Amino acid sequence: MQFCQWVVPGDRVAGARGGWEYGEMNIPEVGVRAVPEGAFLLDVREDDEWQAGRAPGATHIPLGQLQQRVDEVPKDGPVYVVCRAGGRSAQATRWLNHVGWEAFNVEGGMQSWAASGLDMVGDGPGDPFVA
Repeated sequence: MQFCQWVVPGDRVAGARGGWEYGEMNIPEVGVRAVPEGAFLLDVREDDEWQAGRAPGATHIPLGQLQQRVDEVPKDGPVYVVCRAGGRSAQATRWLNHVGWEAFNVEGGMQSWAASGLDMVGDGPGDPFVA
């Protein structure tokens, strides 16, 4: 069984605010406002969550499909991973870093994104929201 605890990163993860530690692996994390404009933002939520509301320009690959679709994730720069609150994206970030990507978990997920007043788009007739 893996354990999970909050840790402050060392020099290994430049620019990260903190991170989750699973076993021996630190999960680098950045705040929603630290995600650079134009960065590759990977949303690992389920289809209904994605349709309800998401960050403009994000790429959608549900967590359960990530291993099969990982070739859709570029390796030429950092990947910022988001979910609803940060748990699933921490898992995805851990795995991506383990297999050779440079990935960062987006702290607080889309809940923090929406609470920060950042732009969102959705597929429904009303305003986008975090499902």
